[in-house]
Amino acid sequence: MSDTERLVKFNLLGQDFTFYTGASEEELDRILKLVRQQVEDGSAESQGSVPLSKLALLGCLNLASRYVRLKKEYQTYRVETGERIESLNEKIAQSLGSQLEEKD
Repeated sequence: MSDTERLVKFNLLGQDFTFYTGASEEELDRILKLVRQQVEDGSAESQGSVPLSKLALLGCLNLASRYVRLKKEYQTYRVETGERIESLNEKIAQSLGSQLEEKD
């Protein structure tokens, strides 16, 4: 455990959990809110009594799915942005080149 990590306790669906984290208070609030949303949404959708372990696993799968989708979208964004930057650089170079030729 690093010096910046601290012990965090929280309750989810009536179960107490503890873990160590180095996340800021703001990040931790966002993380716990997202986890609660994923698990409690799964709990509300399920009929009858579903074990907490299954709800937690479904929440993890939902989060993993979102992560993979966002990672793919980010990679696409990076490629497209790189292509736009390259195109703009070429246009700038052409424009500067033609301006230099006009001065000669």
